[in-house]
Amino acid sequence: MKLFINNSPQQVEWEHNESVEALRQRIKEKPITIQMRKYGTFEQVGTIGNLPAEDHYISTLPGDIVLYNHNQIVIFYDEHAYHYTRLGRIIGKSKEEFYQLLGKEDILLTIYIN
Repeated sequence: MKLFINNSPQQVEWEHNESVEALRQRIKEKPITIQMRKYGTFEQVGTIGNLPAEDHYISTLPGDIVLYNHNQIVIFYDEHAYHYTRLGRIIGKSKEEFYQLLGKEDILLTIYIN
């Protein structure tokens, strides 16, 4: 699966779980594009539609991609801890690069299979 933030490709290590597999099946039909919004001082959040979840209390790091409440995709640009289902992690960026990418304004997220 490919992930773009504001039309910029991101390198992602996806988890191997039921949530990611359900997302993969969904985007086989057509890519999804989600308007994400800043929430708090540590994350971008957008509605992805219901996916299976297996929430655990976890600590997140910048770049982590999680599912919240079965229907919200969250990408972190700072640390946080709560009950989430891990989806993946954007790799190859520093904390400052994550802040530049995610921390200044709302973003447009696109996920598709090539």
